[in-house]
Amino acid sequence: MGPKTAGKQKVARTKPINSEIRKTGVMRLSRGRMFHKRGLWHVEKWRKQNEKKPEDKRPKKPTRVVEKQVGGDKNGGKRRVRVSRFPRSYPTEDRPRKLRTNRKAFSQHKHSLRKSITPGTVLILVAGRHAGKRVVFLKQLKSGLLLVTGPFKLNGCPLRRINQIYVIATSTRVDLSKVNVPENLNDSFFNRVKAARKQKTQGSEIFETKKEQYKVNDERKQAQLNVDNQLLAAIKSNPERRLLRSYLKSRFALTNKVYPHKLKF
Repeated sequence: MGPKTAGKQKVARTKPINSEIRKTGVMRLSRGRMFHKRGLWHVEKWRKQNEKKPEDKRPKKPTRVVEKQVGGDKNGGKRRVRVSRFPRSYPTEDRPRKLRTNRKAFSQHKHSLRKSITPGTVLILVAGRHAGKRVVFLKQLKSGLLLVTGPFKLNGCPLRRINQIYVIATSTRVDLSKVNVPENLNDSFFNRVKAARKQKTQGSEIFETKKEQYKVNDERKQAQLNVDNQLLAAIKSNPERRLLRSYLKSRFALTNKVYPHKLKF
């Protein structure tokens, strides 16, 4: 207590500190001003000082820099070295973008077959090595490609796969009721097996090594003979076998003043 307030006693307050302004609902002193008037700031300060701080349970951050002893006459002393070094090059993007596409592989497409193409239908190839040849359609594979054959004895076209957009369907048909197409004639049957590379011997030159050419294996030859023998028997049983054989042997070609949109196949 100071000298001025030594003999004085506290008198009870009769009027409130804060009051309403002319019954408008607005108080004379704000909440912040009343906080300091009543001395609540001192109580709040005392409470924070005596309040027990909770233990920090967060894991400690790993050390980024380590102090190391460096030996040598010129380099002697201690150095502060980073635990994990910075990368030599930085990526151009903060996060690598995931390349997405709506396109699906051809094997995942929905493969619908044209109504004009049925087993035994004679097709005209319009693209590829055997373009212009007439072939017999056997079946559609899981990939959507068509399995066709010449037969090989008539026009030299072996068992092949071809997309139906590269063929013209004709009205000529061969009866395949007695032809049994093996189940192993699928997409994996036509996969080529890569030959093992030959190891170079010491002293061998570059020009001595020759590229290995593709050769038809015995399994492919046996499957071709099996299908062709059955197909030739079906052609032989046809009443117009002579015309059918010559029709399959001949190539399709457009001559002068022959328009494809006016032809009836």
